[in-house]
Amino acid sequence: MTQRFHRFASTARAPQAQLLIPAALLAWALLPLAMAPLASGAEITTWPSYGNDAGGTRYSPLGEITPANVSELEIAWVHHHGDVAIGEGFGTTSAFEATPILVDDTLFICTPFNRVLALDPATGAERWAYDPGVDRAGHWANQLTCRGVSTWKDPTRSDDGVCQRRIFTGTVDARLIALDAKTGLPCPDFGTGGTGGTVDLNPGVGEQAWRGEYSITSAPTIAGELVVVGSAIGDNQRIEAPSGVVRAFDVRTGTLRWAWDLSPPNAESLARAKSTGYVLSTPNVWAPMSVDESRDLLFVPTGNPTPDYATGHRQGLDHFGSSIVALRASTGDVVWHFQTVHHDLWDFDVPAQPTLFSMQRNGPVPAVVQPTKMGMLFIFNRETGEPLFPIDERPVPQGAPPGYVTSPTQPFPRKPPPLVRHALAPEDAWGVTFLDRWACQRTFENLRFEGIYTPPSEQGTLMYPGNAGGSNWGGVAVDSKRQILVANVQDFPWAVTLIPRAEFPGASGQPESGVEYAPQTGTTHGMRREPVLSPLGVPCNAPPWGSLVAVDLATGDIRWSVTLGTIRDIAPVPIPWKLGTPNLGGPLITGGGLVFIGAAADDYLRAFDLDTGDELWQGRLPAGGQATPMTYAIDGRQFVVIAAGGYGRGPMTLGDAIVAFRLPKQP
Repeated sequence: MTQRFHRFASTARAPQAQLLIPAALLAWALLPLAMAPLASGAEITTWPSYGNDAGGTRYSPLGEITPANVSELEIAWVHHHGDVAIGEGFGTTSAFEATPILVDDTLFICTPFNRVLALDPATGAERWAYDPGVDRAGHWANQLTCRGVSTWKDPTRSDDGVCQRRIFTGTVDARLIALDAKTGLPCPDFGTGGTGGTVDLNPGVGEQAWRGEYSITSAPTIAGELVVVGSAIGDNQRIEAPSGVVRAFDVRTGTLRWAWDLSPPNAESLARAKSTGYVLSTPNVWAPMSVDESRDLLFVPTGNPTPDYATGHRQGLDHFGSSIVALRASTGDVVWHFQTVHHDLWDFDVPAQPTLFSMQRNGPVPAVVQPTKMGMLFIFNRETGEPLFPIDERPVPQGAPPGYVTSPTQPFPRKPPPLVRHALAPEDAWGVTFLDRWACQRTFENLRFEGIYTPPSEQGTLMYPGNAGGSNWGGVAVDSKRQILVANVQDFPWAVTLIPRAEFPGASGQPESGVEYAPQTGTTHGMRREPVLSPLGVPCNAPPWGSLVAVDLATGDIRWSVTLGTIRDIAPVPIPWKLGTPNLGGPLITGGGLVFIGAAADDYLRAFDLDTGDELWQGRLPAGGQATPMTYAIDGRQFVVIAAGGYGRGPMTLGDAIVAFRLPKQP
């Protein structure tokens, strides 16, 4: 169920150095002052949801920017919000991973500190800001981050009514907040007990080991007149972790309408839920959800029960764990579900928004595609759950520690093929020098690896793909008209070692750079997890370590795959070697035939040709673009906007910018 992405190389710059931006970039902050604000009556193309539409396609029909003119893009405006966790006084690092929405002629976005901003889309000037007062010194399991906000407009209220349009946001301290879109003030009728626009999500989920073990990081989901939230839960800490319940609240009042407890629907689980409330340690839902309102369906990507790797206490096959689940949106009842990993021992939880699109097969078929950390895409008829490409159950490696349960098979779609490699042998070791390669080869020889789904072990198991993906929370973009899917993926190995309980306290006593220890309290083993790097701090497998891939949805074949990212901003010296990098964030497809993406561990927004995969343009950012871009138009002039603030647990440059690009105005 992880959202973590630990330091990729020991050569990453210190946070203070990451803020040393060229002087020309600092001048961006002055650009909004010289631009005219949004004119009254301007025609604006909106972006009303996190993924533009409720199905999360991350597609816009806008086509002013094309392969022929994209090289002319220039900065339109930059907004600096100031929220970045650097220096003393912060309990965790920050990550600016948000995608704005645009409704009612206003951009709405949340910062890593959960502040919500309303901006002028023409200039980036701030119209209002709301601060929920999150404790910035708190210990948040998934760091200080907020990936987006959501909106709902009340058709029963007048245009000048209070909270006619609401902006919903979730916080790292697990509050659901409704704001008036015009003023930024909390909606007084939302929440109970005079909470001022807030529903506290902490009661009922179980006692937390610390405030912040249970949090909200993804944008709430709007389904009719319901606002639905899942949760992000601290990884690998203990077996009695908070519940992963999914809850739906009335958009007007905040009254709980339904709750879906992800425990198996058996007599034991039902009895426990009746006596204690929501069942503890169930799978959770930390990634965004999708909605098909015409079919009253809510699509939910689930995590795995906690802890991730020490699973002797989980004797079943986890039922709803690591699955895509279709719920009846109005009631929370399960319509169908498919488990992408049986009895997940690898932290291969489903990390990304299910994407809804229309597949052409002798006519349109309502489809949903689910990206996974394994780099596999599972595509279904979203009404029935029937696979639209066959899925085989294939034998996988066995031999988990005594008392652990493993599934003898795992599901593999025949098409599309995996977007990342699944095989890695000692002779595949890679290094910058001969000695580098030799050290990597020795590392591979000492780790257990019999292919994907090799169980974790006391010897140490090679995780390939790693727990960060394949795909992660950025998901995919789909052009239904062209029947093309685009995904960014990462491809480098990790190692997981199970440490017997009696040995764990000593093993985790001394901090090591790039290494994570986790207690997995209540189980037989603690855990050590780390990227498999050479002595020079680069991955031990051959590049590319990050790619952008296009899939033909009609045939299931890969159309093209290109390297994504350079090591310019993570290497000791700024050499722009195009080796591909770790990446977090997602792609945007436009009607102009372009793919826009940041995500890579260098400070660029890029544009690729949708048909060929050719890289056509790079726009330099003041910090890492670990977010998904969006686009809109004002009087026909198209803007592309991305959050550029980096990711505090990776080597990316930290910052606080929202950057908008557009073509120069024609004379």
